Amino acid sequence: MSSKPAHGEWNLDADVILNRLRSGKRVRRSIRPRGRLNIDRPLPYLCAYRMQDGRENPSTAQLVTGLSAYITVSAERKQHPHLAAFLGTMSTELALDFGAFLLCELWARPLTDRGDGAEDRTVRIMYHDGAGLAPVVEELEAAIGQIQLPTLPRLRAVPVSRHRVAPLHLQPLIKEQERAASPNRHVIGIEIPTVYLSEEGTLFPTIHRALKRRLTQAINRAVYRFMREYTSHRPSHFQALGRRFLTKAAFVADADLAHVSGQFDFLLLTTPRNTDEAWRAFRRRHFEHPPRFSYRPLPFDVVLAKRALYDIPLEHIEDPTVADLFRSQQDEIDRKLSMIADRGTRRFVLESLQLYGGIDGKLLKQAVDLLERISPHAKESGSRKTVDSQALAARANEEIRFLRQQYDRVTSRVEVRPDITGLMVSHGNLLIGSEGRIPASRVEALIQHEVGTHVLTYFNAMAQPMQQLRIGLPGYEELQEGLAVLAEYLVGGLSRPRLRLLALRVLAVARMLDGASFIDVFRELEGRWQVAQRVAFTTTMRAFRGGGHTKDAVYLRGLIALLAYLQNGGALEPLFIGKIGLQHVSFIEELVQRQVLQPVPLRARYLDLPETQHRLKRIRDGIAVHELASPLTPFRRRATT
Repeated sequence: MSSKPAHGEWNLDADVILNRLRSGKRVRRSIRPRGRLNIDRPLPYLCAYRMQDGRENPSTAQLVTGLSAYITVSAERKQHPHLAAFLGTMSTELALDFGAFLLCELWARPLTDRGDGAEDRTVRIMYHDGAGLAPVVEELEAAIGQIQLPTLPRLRAVPVSRHRVAPLHLQPLIKEQERAASPNRHVIGIEIPTVYLSEEGTLFPTIHRALKRRLTQAINRAVYRFMREYTSHRPSHFQALGRRFLTKAAFVADADLAHVSGQFDFLLLTTPRNTDEAWRAFRRRHFEHPPRFSYRPLPFDVVLAKRALYDIPLEHIEDPTVADLFRSQQDEIDRKLSMIADRGTRRFVLESLQLYGGIDGKLLKQAVDLLERISPHAKESGSRKTVDSQALAARANEEIRFLRQQYDRVTSRVEVRPDITGLMVSHGNLLIGSEGRIPASRVEALIQHEVGTHVLTYFNAMAQPMQQLRIGLPGYEELQEGLAVLAEYLVGGLSRPRLRLLALRVLAVARMLDGASFIDVFRELEGRWQVAQRVAFTTTMRAFRGGGHTKDAVYLRGLIALLAYLQNGGALEPLFIGKIGLQHVSFIEELVQRQVLQPVPLRARYLDLPETQHRLKRIRDGIAVHELASPLTPFRRRATT
């Protein structure tokens, strides 16, 4: 049996759609007069929502659009025969293919007063008497009971066994006699209280977005249990049931966010361009007058960039996980634009605190502990032998060629520039200050910090469908710098002076936030902590640049957080997928399970060496931060073949 269009109103043919699915094609169709069918791939379930004109807010229909198989359709009486015929054919065929089929219907119920002044926030899970769905209903009940929405108490789920599973005033999508004739077809109803609407019908968007994401996960958990219990399909994880394909709206939003972010280089625009000149003037005036820093002119209009940023219609993205990531990214870009516009003002440091956080007592204590443990006279091994910027650039180019052998899309270049102090990766390119010299013993550590981490994750992200992994998800710097410093340890190059410098950066930021002046911080570093004058100047400059920058705290904080993650059993390799934070690991794992994200093409050279595995074992066994700088056998890279 096949459903046919009638009078130009119904335009879905179940046989055509089944043939597309069998040939490996996804289905995405608009339904006349209104509605949509989306099926990522052959799956033994479908979630339905029927829109009742004038009775419900259209936002309810959006609650099912995060699922990989859903249909939204008008509840008009004349549509029902076509819809029922279509679902009859689909469910019968898919039940034969998989052994069983689950039709899940969702509808809304207005909030009601329980009689004690509190609103009834109960989600009713309806299922047929004797259908044998107890495990699935229990899974759904537990998952919904875990839903916590902003500003609201937890929802409560209640199973209701009944003969008729359908919204009031609407006919069941699969009639009882049809279901009885084919008992491997099951129906579950989910009645949602409209906690996302006011009494007047105004949408609470934050609550609605949170409910959509968590309800999507709850339904996926229940469907996963259904498949494992009743069908021949064996998904590896409930997250594997999520959508595999991003819609056009998601790709457009991703490109638009990347375009706005690509208009500026945040690090370059918030770092002084006259550091060497300012140092000479500072020293010439006997360190008694604060230096004056200058910054690169803005190559874009901040107001226009913000206008373009908030013109991006993220509300059109159906996938709730991707929508949440993009929304937080939109906020992050906005904050960076504000910082750039407010360089040299008192607002800069407040915005920096919003982006990078401050210094809590625990982090400051750990920084001071490192400074007290590590002598100011500690030297780099072999520190008398140094390497200039050109030699460092040559070694960096060698490592980039190694990456390019793994992935031919690596286009990174090395630039030696007079307006840079130290090393910096920008848009996948390595920038090296032309005046710098470093101890030869630090070369491999710096190469793996910059190229083996920052460049590598940039191009791993290039292999993914979402550009945001290349730009950097919100708060990514902490994990990025933690990984980069960890790489220094894993190649045997995290020296005592280097670890001490990370602690000094935390201290400088803490003193700046406490209200100390540039001169005060410089003198404390040089005097109390016996830091060389130029190092004390650079460390202080980094804390005061732009008007007060807290970013330098992320190196030590990120390293400490990463150690805790690894000691708790976290996997290291997935962290190299792109520029992410530890807070994004669950998002990334979900997108990997769903096959939205692909395997990474690049792997750091040092990860496969025996000494690296030995050092990772030390970390997992509970090594302390200060022990990372213990004498180690330095990294010896294998020749490139």
